[in-house]
Amino acid sequence: MNRSDLKLLSLIRLREARVLLKNKNYEGAYYLCGYVIECGLKACIAKKTKRYDFPDKKAVNDSYCHNLATLVNTAGLSIELDKEKKSYSIFESNWSTVKDWSQVSRYEKHTEKEAQDLFYAITDKRHGVLKWLKRHW
Repeated sequence: MNRSDLKLLSLIRLREARVLLKNKNYEGAYYLCGYVIECGLKACIAKKTKRYDFPDKKAVNDSYCHNLATLVNTAGLSIELDKEKKSYSIFESNWSTVKDWSQVSRYEKHTEKEAQDLFYAITDKRHGVLKWLKRHW
């Protein structure tokens, strides 16, 4: 899997989440929304991977996790994320919604509001988390 695959997978998961949301399958929509961001962050990590460099073991291990905060760090985007949050309170609110996602959500119930809020936080046309990620992937 490469950077292009991860970017495409992020957009596929977004389409799937949209379909699930429209069909009132809120748990699945919520779960896939998180993977939209996870795949996007992994695309950012892939972008900074240099050909022929021997990878740092911690960075490799951290790249294979599902924790969004760890992935932001591994992608080298912590400072950029902080700048965006300080510049735009709407983005800060959107990130606050997104950061609470976990792969464990597949075992949890989620309401329509939770799923819609997460979907909106990702897709907000001006300050969505996916829009921000696309600037870095």
